[in-house]
Amino acid sequence: MRILVDADACPVKEEIYKVAFRREVPVTIVSNAHLRVPAHPLIERVVVDAGFDAADDWIAERAAPRTIVVTADILLADRCLKAGAMVIAPNGKPFTTSSIGAAVATRAIMADLRAGAVGDGIGGPPPFSKADRSRFLSALDEALVKAARLTP
Repeated sequence: MRILVDADACPVKEEIYKVAFRREVPVTIVSNAHLRVPAHPLIERVVVDAGFDAADDWIAERAAPRTIVVTADILLADRCLKAGAMVIAPNGKPFTTSSIGAAVATRAIMADLRAGAVGDGIGGPPPFSKADRSRFLSALDEALVKAARLTP
């Protein structure tokens, strides 16, 4: 069991560390740039090259059952779900096999709207909130309980 984090823009890394230390679960922080991580045997830092989707590819190749992936990237979430991993967005909303199709479609529509394809462009997602952080902690705990029940 382990946690893989799409870390470049992840706002909940500190929360992930706290939960990982408490539950003694290894965490791999994957990024395109060098990020500071705690010096702890449960935390591994992987810096991939700056190629397009390099971090996503690294994570998707290692996603498996009993793996929890933390990402806001819907296309990466889809790849990880197909590999059997559990996927949680930083706002605490889980991606599931039954919800990912709608999420991919919504992503495409929103990209067009933000680009101004129909009328005036719209802004991005709402700001990250304390409620998002709390929801994430609950979702991560729940995913770790589910992963622990799976046969290794």
